[in-house]
Amino acid sequence: MSKPFMALFAAFAVLALVAGCGGGSDSTGTETTTSSLTKSEFLKQGNAICARGNTEIEDGFEEFGKEHNFSKKHEPTQAELEEAAETVLIPSIRQELDDIRALGAPQGEEAEIEAILAAAEKALKKGEEDPGAMIEEGEGPFAEANKLAREFGLVKCGEEE
Repeated sequence: MSKPFMALFAAFAVLALVAGCGGGSDSTGTETTTSSLTKSEFLKQGNAICARGNTEIEDGFEEFGKEHNFSKKHEPTQAELEEAAETVLIPSIRQELDDIRALGAPQGEEAEIEAILAAAEKALKKGEEDPGAMIEEGEGPFAEANKLAREFGLVKCGEEE
C-alpha cells in the first residue's frame, strides 16, 4: 500500500479508535442509570468494552480492505471509505455505546457518564447522517466525547495511537 493510502487508512483506523466509546441516550432515549459498580470497576469494564470494540473495528477495516482489494494500485475512494464507516465503524461504535450504557454509572458519577455518552451520541448521529464526517482528519466529530472520556479515565474509549 502506498504511503498516502496507509496514512489515510491509518487516520481512519485511529478515528475508529478514538471514536470507540461514548454516546448519550441510547437508541431508545433512556437516561444513564446508576449501578452498583465503583468507579474503578466501571473504568475496568468500560475500558475492556472499548478495547474489544477497537479490535473489532481494526479487524473489520482489515477485512473490508481485503474484500475491496485495496492496494497500491487500488486505494480507497471517498465512497469506499464512507461505506466502511457505515458498515464497520458506526455499528461497532453503536454496540460499544449500548454496552457502556448497560453498565450504569457509578453512584455520584452519573453526570460525567451522561456527558460522555451525550457527546459521543451526538457525534455518532452526525456520522450516521453523513458517513463522510467519520473520516475527517483528526478526531472529527468525536473530539469532545474523546476528551471527556479520557478525562474520566475511559482511556481506551478515546485512545489515540
